[in-house]
Amino acid sequence: MARKTAQPKAQPGRRRGRRPGRGTLTIIAVLLIGSALLRVGLQASVAIARESEPEKMPVEAHQDVAPQQCVTDPDLEPLLQAMEDRETRIREREERMTMRMRALKVADDKITEKLAELKASEDALRRTIALADEAAESDLARLTAVYENMKPKDAAALFETMAPEFAAGFLGRMRPEAAAGIMTGLTPDAAYTISVVLAGRNAEVPKE
Repeated sequence: MARKTAQPKAQPGRRRGRRPGRGTLTIIAVLLIGSALLRVGLQASVAIARESEPEKMPVEAHQDVAPQQCVTDPDLEPLLQAMEDRETRIREREERMTMRMRALKVADDKITEKLAELKASEDALRRTIALADEAAESDLARLTAVYENMKPKDAAALFETMAPEFAAGFLGRMRPEAAAGIMTGLTPDAAYTISVVLAGRNAEVPKE
């Protein structure tokens, strides 16, 4: 029988060697996975930021867009034209009223000025009339005194030539005894006429 070749026994305490490169591959795989996750996270953040911000149109787009024009409904044009015409008429009426008010104000000022002038003239005329009345009264008083101091016969001859109303005015201002002496020297017709005038003047005087 053939002899079995004796195989050498493994020596105790000797370790088998690891397959080279396994740890390096693991590290590279981890780095790749981490880089992929980082890129995904950045893209998600950018997308969220874009969604949260309002869209901005480029400057060129704003410049190129033509302004929108308001198109009027043809059915509304008559109504709009009527409203414009009415507004024009109202504006013209207001302008006319304003001019009329200004003219009335000027006329009112003129009237007020004229009234003031008339009031001043009236006051001056009243003072003049008062002075004239005083002067006339003074003259009549002196003339009446002259007739009273005349002889009744001479005064009667003078009164014969006077108008009855004028003679009655002087006789009415005289003292009764002086007037009676003059009336005695008058003719009957003149004495009667002057007496009627005096009676009529006294009749118009109120009794109470």
